[in-house]
Amino acid sequence: MRNLDEAKLNDFVGRLLGDLGGAVSVPLVRIGDELGLYRTLDEIGPSTPNQLAQATGCAERYVREWLNAQAASGYITYEGGLFSLSPEQAAVFVDPNSPVNLIGGFDTAAAMVENQPKVQLAFKTGKGVAWGDQAGCLFCAVARMFRPGYVNALVQEWLPALDGVVDRLKSGAKVADVGCGHGVSTIVMAEAFPNSTFVGYDFHPGSIAEATAHARSHGVSNVHFEVGTAQSFPGSDYDLVACFDCLHDMGDPEAAARHIRSVLKTDGTWMVVEPAAGDSLTENINPVGRLYYSASTMICVPTSLAQETGLALGAQAGERRLSEVIKTGGFRNVRKAAATPLNMVLEAT
Repeated sequence: MRNLDEAKLNDFVGRLLGDLGGAVSVPLVRIGDELGLYRTLDEIGPSTPNQLAQATGCAERYVREWLNAQAASGYITYEGGLFSLSPEQAAVFVDPNSPVNLIGGFDTAAAMVENQPKVQLAFKTGKGVAWGDQAGCLFCAVARMFRPGYVNALVQEWLPALDGVVDRLKSGAKVADVGCGHGVSTIVMAEAFPNSTFVGYDFHPGSIAEATAHARSHGVSNVHFEVGTAQSFPGSDYDLVACFDCLHDMGDPEAAARHIRSVLKTDGTWMVVEPAAGDSLTENINPVGRLYYSASTMICVPTSLAQETGLALGAQAGERRLSEVIKTGGFRNVRKAAATPLNMVLEAT
C-alpha cells in the first residue's frame, strides 16, 4: 500500500461516513413520509416515542428506533427526552408547498437504486434505458422532486423574467408544455392564467394519464394533455412553448428545437428550464453538481440513449451547450432570464 497521509485519509473517511449515513437514511425518510410520522409529530408537538406511535397507529419499538436515527441524523430535534420538528425541519419534511421540501429527492434516490441493474447493464452495452422501463415509482418521484420549484418560482419569478410573456398570458395565449410529465408545471400555469389555453405533451402515456387525472382533481378547464414527442407534437401558432427539466433527456434535442421554432408564432417565446450548471466540470464540482451528475448517470443519460439519435446532453450540459442546441432550431437569441440554486431559465426567441 502506498504511503498514506493520515489526516487526509481521516478527512476522506469522515466524509464517506457522512454520505453513508445519508444513504441509509433514504428508506427511513420515506417511511416517515408514508406513515405520516413527520406530519403527525409536527402537529402534536414535542412527543415521546410512545405518544407518536399511538398518534400514528404504529408499533412503539419501531417508532422509537426511527426517532433515534432521525435525531442522530439531525433530521428531528431531541431535547429533554422529547422529539420534535423545528420550523426548518418541517419545511423540508412536512410542508408540500415549501420551496425546500426535499421528500421527492429521497423518492428519486430510491428509484435510482432500483434502476441499478438496468443501468449497470447499459454501461457494458452502451445502450439506453427507456423512460418507460425505469423504476415504476420514478415518474411520481421526479414530479414530486420538481414540484416545489414550480409552485414557488414559475409564476412568481420565471415567467415574469421573460420579455412580454406575462402580459400575453393574462390577455389570452396559446401555450404548449412539452415533456410535461405529470403536468405539475402545466397546471400551475393554467391556474394562474385562466384566459390562456394550455396543452401538455409527453411521450410517456402513463404520465399523460396521471397529468389528466391531476388536472381533473384540480378542476382546471383550460388545460388538456396528449401523448406527443418534442420532435412532432401537433399544433401551430403557439405564443409560448415551455420545456421544464427535460431538454437534456431528449434523444434529439436539436430536432426538438427545430420543431418548436416551426410551431411558434414569429414573435413567440421558448422557455427552457434546465438544471443549474456551469459550462465545465470544474464549475460543477459542488453539492448541486454532485446531485445532478449522479441523477444524470442513472436517469438522464440512459433515457436519452434509449431514443433516436441519443445525443445524451446530460443534466449538467450548461448554458453554452444548451444555447448551441437551441440555436440549431433557428432561434437567434438565447439568454439566461432567471436562476435559482437548482435551476436556470433560458429564454429563446
